[in-house]
Amino acid sequence: MQGSARLMRQRQFLPLFATQFLNAFNDNFFKMAMVMLATYVILEGGEQEEAYYNALAGAIFILPFFLLSAIAGRLADSTDKTRMIRLIKTAEIGIMLVGATGIWIQNIPLMFLALFAMGVHSTFFGPIKYGILPQHLADDDVLAGTGLVEAGTYLAILTGTIAGGIVDPHTAAIGVIVVAVVGRITAQFVPPAPAEADAPDSKVDWNIFRSSWRLVSDTMHVRRLFLAIMCISFFWAIGAVLAAQFPPMVKNALGGDNTVATMFTAIFSVGVATGSVIINMILKGKVSAKYSPVSVLAMAAFVLMLWWIVKGWVHVPDSPLDGDTLLNWREFLAIRRGDMILVALLGIAVAGGMFVVPLYAFLTTTVSKSETSRTVAANNIVNSGAMVIGALAYGAMAAVGISIADTLFLIAAGCLISAWIAQRLHRACEEVPCPDDPEVTPVR
Repeated sequence: MQGSARLMRQRQFLPLFATQFLNAFNDNFFKMAMVMLATYVILEGGEQEEAYYNALAGAIFILPFFLLSAIAGRLADSTDKTRMIRLIKTAEIGIMLVGATGIWIQNIPLMFLALFAMGVHSTFFGPIKYGILPQHLADDDVLAGTGLVEAGTYLAILTGTIAGGIVDPHTAAIGVIVVAVVGRITAQFVPPAPAEADAPDSKVDWNIFRSSWRLVSDTMHVRRLFLAIMCISFFWAIGAVLAAQFPPMVKNALGGDNTVATMFTAIFSVGVATGSVIINMILKGKVSAKYSPVSVLAMAAFVLMLWWIVKGWVHVPDSPLDGDTLLNWREFLAIRRGDMILVALLGIAVAGGMFVVPLYAFLTTTVSKSETSRTVAANNIVNSGAMVIGALAYGAMAAVGISIADTLFLIAAGCLISAWIAQRLHRACEEVPCPDDPEVTPVR
């Protein structure tokens, strides 16, 4: 197996890695800039309005994944994936022009329009960035490549989040356009990835509900794929709730300013990237769900740790919080137990990365190369449905007065369900090796 560093020097991988990195960076640069602008400048309705806005923003971005992933997966498997990447990155430039205008004039509907369009853009890019790996990499390099893509995604989330959280809105408006242009340039260097010989014809069913149902049902009837997709979906539902919580939790439950919210998301991103690398080293290139159950149990333990700290935060003595003054990141870290929150966040993220990366690699190695994008697309449909439900459920819980701390307790309970499913997947893979699974039939 080639090392991760060696993959980063290959033309078969580096341009794709750079393009997907810039894609994830810009998504989060724009989202964080608009969330911070709304939370700390535009909105004046208090905790419930801010929580609802953040949940709605998450749902708007994820909704296209639910509606359009079937079409995206079909196109990706039946055409040259590299050609699609270039078209998608060209569209991003126009989308960011709209988003930049919304940020510049502080117009929430315009920012939501661009956010939805970025969701559409990422819906079509998502199946490609994982589905192209088996075409460009050797079989025993797919896990390493998947881990690098996942780690790169979260490092991009980290840097994009930091940029969106601390950069002046007018500067952010210009920055998202520049990043989109650079991403289009790197896309030009991705090697061709033509459709496989046994790929489906290019006819697309544009009925989004029928095509989505058909794709999901054709994929989920395979027991191991069903279990893997359900595990990943629980992970992303939990992630959607946590992401929606960060700004209102920091401001209203912990008394922190935008620099603290940025630090939280940054710590989370570093943790997932770290977990992605660690699990690849432990598994040594073998695609396996062996460590997924224990990883998600560890994740639940750290979520409970975060719940315990947030629940008792108001009782922390010697807090410099005074009246309506918000803590910056230095003041936050000076508070006793402030560093414990960061440990909890890091633990959640590292465990989450170790849990989810092997499952993504499993999806792309279990089926034939001509079906990888559609398998990822089916996964995206179920994941996005879970994320939308999670984000909207969080918004509803906030609307009826359920505290942020109590929602963390419910997240820990969700982790237990995910651990149970992951254990079933591991047992199923022990019975018959998952790659080369005779149950896997073509996705139609």
